[in-house]
Amino acid sequence: MRAIWKRELQAYFFTPVGYVFMGVFLLLSSAMFYTTIMQNRSSDLPTFIGLMSYLWMLLCPVLTMRLLAEERSRRTDQLLLTSPVSLPAVVLGKYLAAVTLMLVTVLLTGLFVLIVAIYGAVYPAELLVSYLGFVLQGCAFIALDLFLSGCAGNQVTAAVMAFGANLLLWMLDLLENAVSIAFVKEIISFLSLYTRSEPFLMGQLSFAGVGYFLSFAAAFIALTIHMLDSRRYRGA
Repeated sequence: MRAIWKRELQAYFFTPVGYVFMGVFLLLSSAMFYTTIMQNRSSDLPTFIGLMSYLWMLLCPVLTMRLLAEERSRRTDQLLLTSPVSLPAVVLGKYLAAVTLMLVTVLLTGLFVLIVAIYGAVYPAELLVSYLGFVLQGCAFIALDLFLSGCAGNQVTAAVMAFGANLLLWMLDLLENAVSIAFVKEIISFLSLYTRSEPFLMGQLSFAGVGYFLSFAAAFIALTIHMLDSRRYRGA
């Protein structure tokens, strides 16, 4: 698994993908920071982090589109499927490489926290809880998009499928407000990754939210492993 993780992490910086993800993420988050914090002379970092969470919907497909779809389009997936490395190790190595790049990018947003700390008030406990929810939400999106990358035949298809799925998750909140049936509203609220992150943004450490994000990510990692295993069994 370590070899897969190292190879995929290096690949992010041997190709433009890693630089594009980090550059666009930091550019958009800088614009959000300026409009929500600097212009308003505010120190409300949880609200800013909540706005940044929408970047997962847009940019996680960039992180995951090549991880499995590229292997399939280049016909190198059979090498992975028949290699001595187990499928769980392959999938986890690729997943952790994407998560590592995500975490490095999130750490760079600490500059925004430093600016607020210099000119305003920062509450460490509230900030750490907000960032915890933010990171866990990103991990969940990466797991979903990795699964879709494995379903796609090429990188473009993987990116489109992932963005569509991410957009649908965002639209669940809109659907919840539009639906009047209580049972359906509860299901939509249960599935929404954005609703689950709200307690974190209010400074509340939600163990139910932590469990949901981890279970969501684990479920899609398991689905990815199962999908690759069935493909190996079929010889496809």
